[in-house]
Amino acid sequence: MSQTILIETTAPVMVTGATGYVAGWIVKELLDAGLTVHAPVRNPDDAAKVDHLRQLAAASKGHIKFFKADLLDVGSYHDAMAGCEVVFHTASPFKIDVKDPQKELVDPALLGTRNVLEEANRTPSVKRVVLTSSCAAIYGDNADLLATPNGVFTEEIWNTSSSLQHNPYSYSKTVAEKEAWSIARAQARWNLVVVNPSLVIGPSLNPDPTSESFAMVKQMGDGTLRMGAPRWGFGVVDVRDLGKAHLAAAFVPTAAGRHIINGHNTDLLELAKLLLPKYGRSYPIPPRAMPKWMLWMIGPMAGGGMTRRAISRNVDLPWKGDNRRGVRELGLEYRPLQTSMNDMFQQMIDRGVFAKA
Repeated sequence: MSQTILIETTAPVMVTGATGYVAGWIVKELLDAGLTVHAPVRNPDDAAKVDHLRQLAAASKGHIKFFKADLLDVGSYHDAMAGCEVVFHTASPFKIDVKDPQKELVDPALLGTRNVLEEANRTPSVKRVVLTSSCAAIYGDNADLLATPNGVFTEEIWNTSSSLQHNPYSYSKTVAEKEAWSIARAQARWNLVVVNPSLVIGPSLNPDPTSESFAMVKQMGDGTLRMGAPRWGFGVVDVRDLGKAHLAAAFVPTAAGRHIINGHNTDLLELAKLLLPKYGRSYPIPPRAMPKWMLWMIGPMAGGGMTRRAISRNVDLPWKGDNRRGVRELGLEYRPLQTSMNDMFQQMIDRGVFAKA
């Protein structure tokens, strides 16, 4: 962070989805700043889910309080939000393999956003809502880059290529963010600041992370990608940098609008290659590209959204995102990509995710 942020700590803040991968680092930033964090969770008594957050609070200047709430239960955020000036809404499922996209992705994303923001409308203390959206609300496939004005994804662009049938996760993030803007523009008491991260990587504070990012990196070390990794382009950001971005989005007075939070434009093979110097002798890190024709043949059998339409519209195509607004307006800085990958991979080794080859 290249600028000092003045943070008023007298009022609490609320973080939905506080036990999640991204939210954990947001909570840490808030606690280290001396804030009281209200964390609405499904079961506050589930020690396996919340103990790591209690430990973060114990080692910080701040405090954490847990509340029982459910994303789709209207009114369940009332107690947690009471007295809060800033609300962080991070809770939204990130899954690729789903049987019912509407029920598993769109409903939680859209109805959950509506539930939280309408509660903000009923809570007079709220001054700002920070929404964790995604670059998935800006684009659906790398091929979409061809239709951008200057060959780069910017905050002015919206995803128009995703649907329930194609890239349903991206579709869920798009409709949820649009709903947030609709609710925000219909009132004048609180302002909405949106964070649009690219693919999030880096170590987790949660001892049992479930993000798709970990499933992706696991394939680099367990032999799944031994034959090669596709040149599937995307942007990535370190989860620790993303946590700082949320802090800035909440407390930089002039913050407004959407912000692409993206540290690096890269692809799957390049990420894997960053692991080779340190881990290549002990783990089957893919050193070469998997040809598109091969992926075309085996991809649909592998699942994970690897349809032939997705392959044709993403593999061997670059991803380019413009992160200048976040750097300029939020004072963001991004750590080296190799640091993020090595820290994440080492943590997975330490947790026994895979054994040495």
